[in-house]
Amino acid sequence: MNEKVIVRDEGFVAEDWQAGFVPASEAAAARGVDVTSDAEVAEIAAHLPRIDAIRVAFPSFADGRGFTLGRRLRQLGFTGRLRAAGHVLADQYAMARRSGFDEVEISADLAARQPEDQWRARVDWRAHDYQARLRAAFT
Repeated sequence: MNEKVIVRDEGFVAEDWQAGFVPASEAAAARGVDVTSDAEVAEIAAHLPRIDAIRVAFPSFADGRGFTLGRRLRQLGFTGRLRAAGHVLADQYAMARRSGFDEVEISADLAARQPEDQWRARVDWRAHDYQARLRAAFT
């Protein structure tokens, strides 16, 4: 069984996206689009106003390209739901949120190894970035 867990600032939540996701190559007629970590966002840029949700793949916790894609999608004006999916660790939750992601989709196995309290410990992602810590040190 391929169960997944959705992580948001309030913790683990039930999946509420019912429209599904299609490959980026089918973005012209989709509400939900899957984007691979090596994608060129220009491929779907023209369709962003019609897309309600984008799921960006994170094939490995060491692969940070998804953070860049998330940021780029927001810079291009995407205002819909942005989901990081795959191998994202609780320690990376703050980076995902700062990069523009609304939520993270992880496997049930990862959720068992990194329970909800570990994710919720990173909820105050705005206050714990490097620049905020640096500014606090000099005030």
